[in-house]
Amino acid sequence: MARSTLYQQVASELRRAIYSGELGPGDQLPTEADLMQVYGVSRNTVRLALGELVNEGLVTRTPRRGTVVRDRRPLLLYPQRELAPQPSRAPREAFAYAVSQEGREPSQVIDVAIVEPPEEIATRLELADGEPVVVRRRLRFVDGQPYNTNDSYFPHAIVADSEIARPGDILRGANRVLEELGHPQVRVVDDISARMPTPTESLRLELEPGTPVMEHVRVGYDPDDLPVRVAVSVLPADKHLIRYELDRH
Repeated sequence: MARSTLYQQVASELRRAIYSGELGPGDQLPTEADLMQVYGVSRNTVRLALGELVNEGLVTRTPRRGTVVRDRRPLLLYPQRELAPQPSRAPREAFAYAVSQEGREPSQVIDVAIVEPPEEIATRLELADGEPVVVRRRLRFVDGQPYNTNDSYFPHAIVADSEIARPGDILRGANRVLEELGHPQVRVVDDISARMPTPTESLRLELEPGTPVMEHVRVGYDPDDLPVRVAVSVLPADKHLIRYELDRH
């Protein structure tokens, strides 16, 4: 029997155990020596099988714990709900509110700067050459694990004297601040694409080899149809499910 067929069979058996729940998130797979004995195969065959599961995002390999089943529960995102009113008893920004609704713990690291925006951002915000923006760069965590990045760009002329231009979290969310400044977002345009991550993104998000990402670019417009925010989110494909609900009017 060909070696490729052997390692695929071993991978198939382990995959079945993961999908059936026999091996759950955090469970440790048998050692290479144990797998060699159970399946009567060589160490190289076992390593090929485990490598296939790593590439599929089902397991992760660490020096101390060996091969462990990954938590594959994706974060369910409803982009159309971002601008919807939230219960007054829990005024939290959209991401934190969505995560907490799933019974999970959100956190984030925020960096705020005034910069000359990349050409694509300047074009989307309809800015003149050299016109600065305030950018709020966020690395977001769910239950202590890095989940996605979100970089939000705002015209400096609009937000210069607001909380948006200052470091730190905005509990009620930047969208609410824009509304208080007289620029509520009444229309948004979304672009969603898939690609492989950059080396920097792989490092920051602790991605397994071969994990693709989705890039979600949202442009928000005020009642005068002026673009007031561009948000660029990088979402690892194995950790997110984007769901849109469309009503027929």
